[in-house]
Amino acid sequence: MSTVTKTGYDVDFVEWTAQTAELLREGRFAEVDLEHLAEEIEDLGKSHRYAVESQMRRLLLNLIKVRIQPECAGSSWLHSIGSARRALEDRLQDSPSLRRYLEENLARFYRQAVADAFFETKLAKRAAGLDIPADCPYTLDELLGPDPEALLA
Repeated sequence: MSTVTKTGYDVDFVEWTAQTAELLREGRFAEVDLEHLAEEIEDLGKSHRYAVESQMRRLLLNLIKVRIQPECAGSSWLHSIGSARRALEDRLQDSPSLRRYLEENLARFYRQAVADAFFETKLAKRAAGLDIPADCPYTLDELLGPDPEALLA
């Protein structure tokens, strides 16, 4: 019967990160748990992609809700649009390569946001009568551009 040896990674993740950082700073590379370190670095990238995806979907969701229920477009929706744009701007400034990820997936994010907007507003049954394009009517440059008011026109 084999026994599984638990590593510091498995026992206390935060302690493992502190120890790994110390080993790296000291140049003790042979002692670094490379497999787990590689996994964590990959997960960091995924986390950043998910963060911009989440903000883009929030931005699109609120733009769609404003379009289908303009009478309900209060400060909460407008604030959400503005804060999502600022969060995206910050993330893209730190990681410009995420822009390509947003461009490549904008159509999918838009379709998901449309479905979410209809669900949230309970207007799915009236979707055909509402003026919601099947394809995203915004470019990434427009969504992130200097004039957020243009998105509401």
